Amino acid sequence: MPATLVHFITIYGYWAIFWLIFLQEIGVPNPISNEFILLFAGSLGFTGPLSFPLIFLTVVFADVLGAAVLYVIFHFFGRYLLAHRPKWLALSQENIDNLHEMVKKHGMWGVFFGRMLPFARGYAAMAAGLFDISWGKFFIAVIASALVWSGGFVTLGMMSGKYIAQIENTTGGIEKILTGAVVLTVLIFVIRYYIKKYAKHKK
Repeated sequence: MPATLVHFITIYGYWAIFWLIFLQEIGVPNPISNEFILLFAGSLGFTGPLSFPLIFLTVVFADVLGAAVLYVIFHFFGRYLLAHRPKWLALSQENIDNLHEMVKKHGMWGVFFGRMLPFARGYAAMAAGLFDISWGKFFIAVIASALVWSGGFVTLGMMSGKYIAQIENTTGGIEKILTGAVVLTVLIFVIRYYIKKYAKHKK
């Protein structure tokens, strides 16, 4: 899988980067974290196959569009989805209450800072639609967060391109990094699960 993903990005370029970022933004799972894909995409701007300005615009657009899709869905159908919550929608009543409090207290800034947290990014867009943050405020917050988050990661990837290229040239280097990214992502989810379970047990 990791080698296939690298091949996919290398062959299809901007389209591959766009779809990988967009699908993760709307909640479609990927064994590789968005952050690593952004770093790898940015490194391609250093090594030469792709133009860094176009990579930057691609990831920001994918980020904003993914958040906008969630906003629209939950603006118009959020209450129905919550009332008939499908199993794939990992949104508990506790999550809903926390999101409501965040949006109610901080408004546009709540959406911005929510989009800066790896596990809250999608939820922040859902909350903005569900609790009627205005379109204008939502897009200001999302565009700003996309420039900082997605734009920041690809910029970091471009700046680290020399070192990433060196790792790629070692035997199995990039596969090892990608495998490590998968393991790290799974580990974070496991730790998060047990923290939440422990917190519920303590109540």
